[in-house]
Amino acid sequence: MTQNRRSLSLMLLLTVAGAVLVLTAVGRTWAEGVVTGVDGGRLEVAAPGSRLTGLPGGLALVALAAAVAVFAVRGRARVAVGVLTVLAGLGAAAGALIGARDTAGLDAVAAAKLALAGAQAAEVTRTVWPWVALAGGLLLALAGAATVRFGAHWPAMGSRYEAPSRTARPSTDSPADLWKALDRGEDPTTT
Repeated sequence: MTQNRRSLSLMLLLTVAGAVLVLTAVGRTWAEGVVTGVDGGRLEVAAPGSRLTGLPGGLALVALAAAVAVFAVRGRARVAVGVLTVLAGLGAAAGALIGARDTAGLDAVAAAKLALAGAQAAEVTRTVWPWVALAGGLLLALAGAATVRFGAHWPAMGSRYEAPSRTARPSTDSPADLWKALDRGEDPTTT
């Protein structure tokens, strides 16, 4: 029993840590450069990860939602949630790699600052934040792998959270029977 709780705690820790890394990283500057205006003036430009690629941030949110869904499902559905988390983590990592090499987003920022459609940034430098997002994506993939491997043994929500099944309706001849049916969670007015 303790082993199951440890693996569940590990999955939750990996998911939260990975999502925090990715979501923090996409809000930070990934690329910086300089653009030269028509008058020869130089203007510094910077692009956050979310401007270069929206994939890591979106997939980190998918992984967070999947971590919550783990508690609501069992069996094959839990394995499917784990596979989804692995794919989301790998997708976030791939998006971070794509964003780490992208210059089109930085050029778009340069064009917006100069109000020139063809402006391109020069002297482009990269920051460490794409690699932080990559690490976060890999942590999310590990969380998904832990769900696939150990998820079948984790606790799930109890049956009290499931919809009540339809059973034969008891006789409701007296007002006391109506109240008793309501106390059991039944609707005595339906047939």
